[in-house]
Amino acid sequence: MRNTTKTVTTVLAAGALALGLAACGPDSAKSASGPLVVAASPVPHAEILTYVKDHLADKAGLKLEVKEFTDYNTPNIATQDGSVDANYFQNQPFLDDFNKKKGTDIVPVVTVHLEPLGLYSHKVKKADDLKKGATVAVPSDTVNEARALKLLAANKVIKLKDGVGNEATPKDIAANPKNLKFKELEAAQLPRSLDDVDAAVINGNYAIEADLKPAKDALVLESPTNNPYGNFLAVKKGNEDDPRVKKLAKLLTSPQVKKFIKDKYDGSVLASF
Repeated sequence: MRNTTKTVTTVLAAGALALGLAACGPDSAKSASGPLVVAASPVPHAEILTYVKDHLADKAGLKLEVKEFTDYNTPNIATQDGSVDANYFQNQPFLDDFNKKKGTDIVPVVTVHLEPLGLYSHKVKKADDLKKGATVAVPSDTVNEARALKLLAANKVIKLKDGVGNEATPKDIAANPKNLKFKELEAAQLPRSLDDVDAAVINGNYAIEADLKPAKDALVLESPTNNPYGNFLAVKKGNEDDPRVKKLAKLLTSPQVKKFIKDKYDGSVLASF
């Protein structure tokens, strides 16, 4: 991807934690005159940011640097410790859970898009065709696992206990007519699991990155109506008024970006503004 720095996340994560979450970041993270460094998942987040960088940022007087991360933990750690100025990859339930567990104080700035979560399979064409005892892979992180189970429940594949929230696990399944087995995997690994399991619930960004087309290939797909999982630009608390952040927030919710999302992702990513 042009003009984009790809980062090996595991090394950075370990280093950031060792230094402590309150450590100071580089000069570029402190100076409003330097480039705004944004951590992002490769697809679609970094692609959207790169479009902004290539087509909109110069005119707005914004210097933008995009760093790609392939996991769901390092971007928040890097934002907290100042290694980057902002991140763009997550939704509110995920951030709430992360802040609570890690003691971070990352806050959302503006919601940009939704990536509907979907159920995919190389072995069946419909969710109803899953055989008894079939294995379904789901994300292993707390919020996305609950989200996956709620997707299956919404499509009557399973039934969850009443009142289950964003920390649901397979133990909260009240009815499982097909006696499905659940395999918990890191979200990024789910597309590669499709040949080894009967089906997998995959986050939209990883589905697109694996050349799946959520709007066409998913057996069942999240509804965008009243969906709480919109992805947003986020910063460490106190940096919301950084002029560079405000400029990027405005550009990310511009008509040009809405058109880019519609044209490039053809319904597999939905603008939230």
